[in-house]
Formats: sequence, structure tokens, C-alpha cells
Amino acid sequence: MAATQYERIKDYVTDKVMSGEWPVGDRIPTEEELAAQFQVSRMTVHRAVRELTADGLVHRRPGAGTFVANERPSLDLVAVRNIAEDVRSRGHTHSSVVHRLRQESATPEVAESLGLKLGAKVFHSLIVHLENNWPIQLEDRYVNPKAAPEYLKQDFATHTPNAYLMTVGPLERVEHTIEAVLPSPATCELLRIHASEPCLLLHRRTWSMGRVVSRAWLTHPGSRYRLGASFGRAVAGKE
Repeated sequence: MAATQYERIKDYVTDKVMSGEWPVGDRIPTEEELAAQFQVSRMTVHRAVRELTADGLVHRRPGAGTFVANERPSLDLVAVRNIAEDVRSRGHTHSSVVHRLRQESATPEVAESLGLKLGAKVFHSLIVHLENNWPIQLEDRYVNPKAAPEYLKQDFATHTPNAYLMTVGPLERVEHTIEAVLPSPATCELLRIHASEPCLLLHRRTWSMGRVVSRAWLTHPGSRYRLGASFGRAVAGKE
């Protein structure tokens, strides 16, 4: 079905922001300018901008205009959450593209991280997660076949590895390590970013029933994602 007029305007602004052409703090074209560009009424443009504001992509400054906001999606460093649920919680559309799903022989790094012998059989998936058709995460994951024997039979275009792995056993332990990296040429192509785009790389290992289930490298474009955490402690006499 063809996009409506206001949806075309929303897509245009979203593409400019997510591509980095309009960085955080930039003023976007006025409603009059957008109305003239798309040959629509001011009311149509106003609806598009109002919804973009509600989505957190832009914010209005009375008397100054509408500017690109700094409301990037945030990944919780404490909880292991389903990225698809996070995207949908913002009222956006999650989709994924599976680039690899196969059995391989464990390299030294993968074997050590999964607690397996060198050359042992492991499952490997490479998936790009998108929010409103823009890549926000490259998930490169290795899985212990003994912990999730049906992994290769899953349709990860319709549900995420996280959602599936949560069904195979109770999550007992999580290990997170974060680093800032520059993307490889392959990562640039998959995430549709420039080679100079700083990325946030989250290393994650999960355990269930006393063994490592998976080892994942989760790469996020710095301009489209941020990492965060919230910590607390119980107060005496309170829950």
C-alpha cells in the first residue's frame, strides 16, 4: 500500500536523521519549507512533525524551530532484554535480516568463551536488527549446541535469538563487557554506516544450567544507539 503524504514526510525526516546527514542539534526545515517541498498542506506537515516529536526523533523550541533530538534507543547493560520488544515499546517496527545461520568448528576464541574444545561443533548466527528499517544492531552470536540443539531450525526473521534462548533454560548468569570500536568494512556495509562512525560493541556471555549457552558480539552505531544501566540496593526494612 502506498504511503500517505504525512508518512512520506516522516520517512524523509527519519532517513535524514538516521543516516547522520542531519546530526543531533540541527534544525530541520520549517513546516512551510516541507509543505512546499512535498506540495502538501501545512496541516499534513504539522501532523508528521507532531508524530516525529512524540517518537523522540525531533523536539520543538518555541520561536526557534524544530531540531534533531538526542533520543537514541538505549540498551540496558544489566538486564538481558529482547531487542524486538524494546523497539516495539517505542511504538516502532522491528525487523531483522539473517545473514548467517549455520554449524561451524569452534575457533580458539569461540571454544574458550563457550567452554568447549578447539574445533568442537558450534552454531553461528549473524543477524542485523532494524528499527523502522534502519540498522541499530549487528548480532554476531555463537551458541553451544548442547544447550540449544534446535537453534539452527529457528526462523530468526520472525523472532530473535534472545527470545528463543530464553525458552531453552533458565538464565543463571550474564557477563557484559563494553568497548568503543571503529567498524570493519563488512560491519559498515551491514549497518549502513561510514568507516568513521564510532560504534559501541557489547560482548555478552550467558549461562544456563551450569554451562555457557552463548557468546555474542553486539555492535551498535554510536549515532543511533546508547548503552546505559540502572543500579540500586535494598534498604533495610524495605523491599
